[in-house]
Amino acid sequence: MNSAGGAARVANEEAPARPLFTPEALAAATGGQLAGTAHPVTGISIDTRSLKPGDAFFAIAGEKTDGHAYVEAALAAGAALCVVARAKAGAFAADARLLVVEDVLHALEATGWAARARSGAGIVAVTGSVGKTTTKEALRLALAADGETHASAASYNNHWGVPLSLARLPPEARFGVFEIGMNHPGEITPLVRMVRPQVAIITTVEPVHIAQFNSVEEIADAKAEIFDGLEPGGTAVLNLDNPHFARLKASAEARGVGRIVTFGAADGADVRLTDVALKPHCSVAVVDVMGTPITLKVGMPGRHIVQNMLAVLAAAKLLGADLALAALALGRLKPPPGRGVPVLLAVKGGEATLIDESYNANPASMRAAIDVLGRTPVGPRGRRVAVLGDMLELGAEADALHAGLAEAIVADRIDQVFCCGPHMHALWQALPPERRGGYAVHATHLEPMVAAAIRAGDTLMVKGSNGSRMGPLVKSLTERFRSGEDASLEG
Repeated sequence: MNSAGGAARVANEEAPARPLFTPEALAAATGGQLAGTAHPVTGISIDTRSLKPGDAFFAIAGEKTDGHAYVEAALAAGAALCVVARAKAGAFAADARLLVVEDVLHALEATGWAARARSGAGIVAVTGSVGKTTTKEALRLALAADGETHASAASYNNHWGVPLSLARLPPEARFGVFEIGMNHPGEITPLVRMVRPQVAIITTVEPVHIAQFNSVEEIADAKAEIFDGLEPGGTAVLNLDNPHFARLKASAEARGVGRIVTFGAADGADVRLTDVALKPHCSVAVVDVMGTPITLKVGMPGRHIVQNMLAVLAAAKLLGADLALAALALGRLKPPPGRGVPVLLAVKGGEATLIDESYNANPASMRAAIDVLGRTPVGPRGRRVAVLGDMLELGAEADALHAGLAEAIVADRIDQVFCCGPHMHALWQALPPERRGGYAVHATHLEPMVAAAIRAGDTLMVKGSNGSRMGPLVKSLTERFRSGEDASLEG
């Protein structure tokens, strides 16, 4: 797990400038006992590969590895101290810089609680079926334009990622942004009670992880758990355009949420999209933010991205940030890895463009990515090519949801489609014959088919759930057709 650095005025999780905790304060927060001569803690780490001198290393026992095996490496790398379980503390030298606790994960959670308790920052938490990480990164940019902002690194949104991100919250930060994810009911509640946001955003509700639920309505109820930790007087920010808005609103009201702010294109939205120009590599939008008209450029393409920027502007307004600076900052928004990053490929006769959407996939994000591909220009005699892997955790409706993508493929003028995975075979069969590029059960078998078909001027979009292994396919294509320069596409 590698942490990601921030931008100007953003609390940089890679190299924090100020101490986060004294050893004594960390011991008090965790109920642990210090051993050896610990140093002031300037960061929090659970991975020696990204550990910086001054970090406190929490030796968490994971599913595959036990952090206690890396304590010696952490100390050698300059860790301020290592947080270890009492049952395993005897394995280390008597003078080792340790904080001995009963349970390391619980100690990380306690550190997160302590960081939140001392913070005066305006806190926003984000969940939703689609768009959590991009919205979190947009909030990071928008709020940092008006004050020091700390945000979760990468997609640190689970039972260890949220307390890790919270533990890194600097006491001086003006704003804090936290992403909260879930795969099952009951996961969000304990995390959001730790974060205690003043603003809680639900981007949208879609049939994602539907195999773990009986209905999309149950997914909406699970997302509504984010209201369980909302601070008294806090605000729920909800998507008025989503068909589950009324259910989410009722859930918020039942939990005593006093204020609900809506966003969307529908009449009556508090933050309303009044006009939009969707371009190949960006969008320009006119938005009414609670009575204040704003025109802004969004640095990523797609109507779905613009929709989530409405929630970002709502949060900026609610937390007292400068709205004009926040809107201006969104022009610098860039896609996180695997979520639309363009890569140039050197092919015979020129170049092709690969849009890396390989991080994950569900029916909503797949349709959005196909729409973006349909708006992306191609070179002379170039084609729009979709390379699609299975969308997972869709339950009994999986094949029908895959086959249903054929309508979007045709409507968005996608010229060729390559499919891999047993569920994507349903799409393959539903496609018009002239749009079929190739099919394979596994991504490794699909890669040579795609490589042989690419020609100069093409734009390819690669997308699938993580388990469909589209990320390695992107890596293989990138290495095979390395252009020697990074893509930098402006629109």
